[in-house]
Order: sequence, then C-alpha cells, then structure tokens
Amino acid sequence: MNVSVVIPTYNRKLILEKCLKALENQILTSCISNYEIVVVDDGSTDGTRSWIRNNSEILPHVVLYEQEHGGPALGRNLGVMNSKYEIIIFIDSDLIVLEDFLICHVNKLSSSWKKYNKKCFTYGSVINTSNFENPEDENYKLTDVSFAYFATGNVAISKELLLNVGLFDTSFSLYGWEDLELGERLKNIGTRLVKCPKAVGFHWHPPFDCGQIESLISQEKERAKMALVFFKKHSNLRVRFMIQLTPIHNFLWEMICLGGLISTKRLFPLLKYLVDLGRNRMALEIFRIPLNLIYVRELRRLIALKNYFQN
Repeated sequence: MNVSVVIPTYNRKLILEKCLKALENQILTSCISNYEIVVVDDGSTDGTRSWIRNNSEILPHVVLYEQEHGGPALGRNLGVMNSKYEIIIFIDSDLIVLEDFLICHVNKLSSSWKKYNKKCFTYGSVINTSNFENPEDENYKLTDVSFAYFATGNVAISKELLLNVGLFDTSFSLYGWEDLELGERLKNIGTRLVKCPKAVGFHWHPPFDCGQIESLISQEKERAKMALVFFKKHSNLRVRFMIQLTPIHNFLWEMICLGGLISTKRLFPLLKYLVDLGRNRMALEIFRIPLNLIYVRELRRLIALKNYFQN
C-alpha cells in the first residue's frame, strides 16, 4: 500500500522541522510500498517555505504546496486533491511521531478495510507535551484522553471515502470544528472509528504563560462562531452537546464560575504565581475553567444577534 501524509501548516517552522524529520525516519516493511509527505503552507511568514526548499536532500518524501492564508480546511483539501496514494493520514504540523507510526496505521487500517469494506478510519494516540527538545519523553496522561469521533491530529482514512463524503467544508475559515463536521458526515453514512493506540504522536505546544491569555480568549470566540456554523449544518442533539449549546452547559459553567466571579482577570495573580513556580500545566488547566465560560457566553451572544442563522 501507498500512503500520503497530509499536513497543513502556518508559522510553525521550528516544530515542523521536528515533525518532518520524524516522518522521514519511518521504519518501512512490505505493507508500505511508498509514501509521500504533502505539506500545505497556509501563507506562513516565518521562512517555512524556504526552509523546506533548501533542505530537499534530507526531506526526500516531502512535496510542498502553497496557498494564501485560508485556514486548515482549505489546506487539507488542497493536500488531498494533490495526493498520489490511496491512504491519507492527517496530522498537525506540531505533531512528532514515532518511527513505526506509518506501519501501525497501515496495518490496522488495511485489516479493518476487509471487515468494513473500507468504510472506516483509524484514530491514533495523541500525547500533549511542552517538551520541545525531547517530546517523546512525555507519558500518556488522563488529560490526553479524547472522545472526539474524527479529529485530524492523527487519523488515517481511504482517499476514496474522503472524496465521496465531500472533503472539508471551507466555510470553517476560523479556528475549530472543521474536522468534527466532516466526522459528522462520515458518521451519518455509517463509517466506523477504529482505535489505533500504537500509532503515537506527541502534540507539542509551548508552555502556558500569561502572555497567551488574550490570544486564547480570541481563539475561543472564533471557536464559538465556527460552532454555530457546525450546528447550522447539523442541527441535532449530538452536535448540540458537542458544541455545548444546551441549557445544561449554560447552567453548569455559570455555576462553576459563580456567575462570572471566577474570571480570567481575577485568576491572573494565581496563574502568574503558578507559572513563576514552573507549574505551567496546572495554570493552564485552571485557566480553562473561566475560558470555557467565555466560550459558552459567546455562543449565547451570537445566537442572540438578530438573524444570525440567516447570515
């Protein structure tokens, strides 16, 4: 079998270097005839394109495509449409994989194809880490557990199935939900999720610090806008719960945050104290509490806008 690894990227040159080098270091067996790494640069300004071109000798499997900044949905579609092979593996550009990553996905997917007539995909493990030098040293944690059905951080799927279901919806131009929306379409035609825990990827992100607060708040507001695009396309109870568009979620997060008394502003001294102690992960998990209230309130605000769903 042949594999196309599709990676959209935007201004992540340093971690992308680690990502691509790990993919070039794959152990191959007879189950994989060939593979390519399709990188779609989404208008980066950090030298990503020139670095890839200047290092073609150490990146023999990399094929570079370029687009104006349009988001990951557009980038993944471009990558799939230009891919050569029958298996598509999606990963993010800040994911570092182990040397048996491709083999694990291909073995699991090919055996599952026989059972489900190719109407399935494999979902690998994602371990979050802030260790840039040695991300592979991170252990699997409770916070790494994901209940997502189709998340493009680490999945393998038939190219034919992707094309049949219609690829990613490019109206998801801001942060969030484009992969889960595609997953909803896959679920509706009976596609099976097959877990592949041995296909491990280490998802790197910089340690949390207080300078990230405003950008993370902006990101949550973008996610709320895209959540309503998602719900407009799939107005069912499952999606309502996925995007937290229920009275239960409103009540729960207002109660947890004491009606807004627990806020990012009031927590700032505690967050800074924890960061100064080197407890960045704890600070981030605490910050996520009022951050989710911001998201839920933004959902309510957007819905209250007149004719929102007609726009």
